[in-house]
Amino acid sequence: MRPVDQRVLVVIPALNEEESVADVVRDVRDAYPAADCLVLDDGSTDRTGARAREAGAEVLRLPFNLGVGGAMRAGYRFAVDHGYGIVVQVDADGQHDPASIPELIAALARADLVIGARFAGRGDYGVRGPRRWAMRVLSIVISRVARTELSDVTSGFKAAGPAAVDLFSVEFPAEYLGDTVEALVIASRAGLTIRQTPVEMRRRQAGEPSHGPVKAAVYLVRACVAFSLAMLRPRAKAGGRA
Repeated sequence: MRPVDQRVLVVIPALNEEESVADVVRDVRDAYPAADCLVLDDGSTDRTGARAREAGAEVLRLPFNLGVGGAMRAGYRFAVDHGYGIVVQVDADGQHDPASIPELIAALARADLVIGARFAGRGDYGVRGPRRWAMRVLSIVISRVARTELSDVTSGFKAAGPAAVDLFSVEFPAEYLGDTVEALVIASRAGLTIRQTPVEMRRRQAGEPSHGPVKAAVYLVRACVAFSLAMLRPRAKAGGRA
């Protein structure tokens, strides 16, 4: 497995992120000039697509809002159709630091899927209350499924190598938390190797994060449902391109 030999596509799912998406695209291009950048305009009603295109990204306009999972499936399908061997997922709100992209890609030398872990010892990013408890429980359970220690199974900052790209182009779940919890379970049960590398998060550049006990409780329930759905799915077979 030699990630340096693979074409890299950085995929940025975006919904109404006109205030931040252009900066994210520019940061990606500065951090990893060899990569191509694809923004998935997930049914935005603002100028997200236009701002991304002006910043130098290719834009795939989705006809309506599919959610992150549905958008990322389109991104993986685009990667396979256009010959990319590596896909890096980056959020459009600016919290993921593209400076960590080279580290994620380098870690693919020993894994099929690499998670940018927020709680692995770098930076001061933290989550409190029921949401954090839910994350800890999920991390313990999914670590057992993946047979490796994972501290941040809900991170959307990931790098996928050829086997994961092929798998996710047909098996990536579109449900809530499917792009994180369920995708990891699918990859693990397909026999892919998952690892993590510590990353530092940045402040959100635009928009408002979701907080509050009610939303945290809903998050916990949805996370459990996502995990249950993943375990009920038939095992997918991981393919691979030569």
